[in-house]
Amino acid sequence: MDRLAGEDLEVGRPAPAVLPPSLRVWFRLIAVLATLVVVVLGVLYAGHGEPSRVDRWFIRPTADSVRPPWRHIALAFDFLGEPAGSTMLIVAGVAGCLLLRRPRAAVLVVAGVGMTVGTTTLLKHLVGRTIHGDGNLSYPSGHTAFFTALALMAALLATGRLGLGRTAGTSLVLAAALVAGAVMGWAQVALGAHYPTDVLGGWCTALAVIPATAWLVDHLADRMADQMTDSGRRERR
Repeated sequence: MDRLAGEDLEVGRPAPAVLPPSLRVWFRLIAVLATLVVVVLGVLYAGHGEPSRVDRWFIRPTADSVRPPWRHIALAFDFLGEPAGSTMLIVAGVAGCLLLRRPRAAVLVVAGVGMTVGTTTLLKHLVGRTIHGDGNLSYPSGHTAFFTALALMAALLATGRLGLGRTAGTSLVLAAALVAGAVMGWAQVALGAHYPTDVLGGWCTALAVIPATAWLVDHLADRMADQMTDSGRRERR
């Protein structure tokens, strides 16, 4: 079933899979490794309120780490992770998927964002790491996780549309995730909203959540398609 899922012209699926079969093995491994990183960092920095030694290797985040015009750019990216900006991106993503006749991808955008944001929120309360000494929970970075998740889902859609193989598809998806995570992560550290290790945790959270959510969307959609096919056969008898 896994090998053939998504080949709708051959097996009668209603829509292509959102996690291409050629990428499933690799992204299961990536999701497991990313989960381990999230857990390890969470354990290491649980209850902390200061930057770690690793964070100090990069930068000590402050409210004025960057000056204009770079600060304006950082604020623009930060806006994309706020409720208004993220809603615009989600609506645009769903609309784009529907225009491309990819209903599963549209479902993944909504479910993937929901799972990613929900996971980061839960982890923040479980880990309890703070920044600036004012009780703001910082691990993992929700902005970084959200932006990375969107990039992952867009790259998965592109991989399926272009029919890319394992190597090209994996490279495209990981490159998109890396660029999105780096850009939003830089903005969060530059604005003093997160430590670098918070950003890494947010990036890995998206890498752990999105493949799992994509597999779940495909699994449920395939089951529904099988049930509809079986029902149609019974009615024709």
